[in-house]
This record gives sequence, C-alpha cells and structure tokens, in this order.
Amino acid sequence: MSSRKAAEAALGCFTWRMFSPVSGPRSLSAVTRRRCSSTEGTRDRTARRATFRPAASSTHDWIGPPHPLSNLRPIIYHVPENESGLERRLRHLRQETEDWNHEFWTKQNISFSKDKDTFITTQLKAKGLTLHDEQGRRRSLNSEEMAVFYKGFLDKNRIRHANYNKEWYRRNFTITLLMARVALKNMWTTVTDKHNSKKNSTPPT
Repeated sequence: MSSRKAAEAALGCFTWRMFSPVSGPRSLSAVTRRRCSSTEGTRDRTARRATFRPAASSTHDWIGPPHPLSNLRPIIYHVPENESGLERRLRHLRQETEDWNHEFWTKQNISFSKDKDTFITTQLKAKGLTLHDEQGRRRSLNSEEMAVFYKGFLDKNRIRHANYNKEWYRRNFTITLLMARVALKNMWTTVTDKHNSKKNSTPPT
C-alpha cells in the first residue's frame, strides 16, 4: 500500500487536494471541497476540531468531513518545503481564519438549536400540548409558525451577523493580498533563477 493510500485509510473521511502548478496556495473559491460521508459524524456533539496531522512529506492540503456543529469542513494546510516567512504568515492567517469561522458557526448553530427548541416548546405549551404526542412522536409547528421564529432569530442576531460579515471580508481581503504577494515573489524568484542559470551557462568570450 502506498503512503498516500495508507494515510487515507488511517484518516477515514479526510481527503487531499492538489496545489496549483504555480508554487503557492490557491484561492479557496477555486477549489472544490470533495464530499465525504461519515456514519458517526452526526452523532458526535463535541466541538473539537480534527487532531489528524498529515506526514511532513505530504504535498497537499487535507480536507475533512463537515463538522456536526459548525457544518464546515476542516482544512489542514500543506507546509511547503523551504517555506518563506511570507508564505508562513499566509498559512497561519488562513488556518486562523478557518478556526475563527468554525468557532463562530459552532456557537451560532448551538444558539439556533436551543432557541428553536425553546420556541417550539413554548408554542406547544400555549396550545395546551406536550412536546410529544400519544404515540411518543415529537410534535412540530407549521411553516407559518416557524417563520415567526426564523425572523425573530435573524432580527436578534442582525448586529452579530453584520460584524461577522465585516470581519470575514477583512480577513479574506488580507489573505488575497498575501496570496498575490506570494505569487509575485515566486514568479520573480523563478525568473531570476532562470536568468542566473543562463548567465552562468554562457561560455566566456
């Protein structure tokens, strides 16, 4: 079994993605995150991130299955050989942004579920109904009643969502600038190396 297949077997639902031909990280918008099913993921109610780390020889980013609370796929970014300070800064910012995004949506989704359960219980109680019917099935509200909850939840969290969007755009703008700087630096290094190579290979006159 090859090292890649062994890693995939040990990891289960994690998968890898290739870098672009040009040295340096790709934009997340240009990458398709592959789907992966998990029989245990939906039952795991812990907010912990995956602890898997690929081998140092790995040449790919690794992407896991959606987290059961944040619904986001964790990404472990590839550490290139001879990583420059600028590349390290970019990788750290991208990883930090992934963790920040995961934390926000974990808290938001937990809050949504709790508020939703409270709303349903309160509405059923006002009708003189219990949470479960005579057959033990959980009761639910109709779409018009739930629309009241959805609107109220959005109104309640409007400022928080607005602040999230501002921070999200700020982070992505910084990441995009750093990616451009890394790409330009790598291109300049490639051109310089080729020029020096030709210069050194030219026979003396």
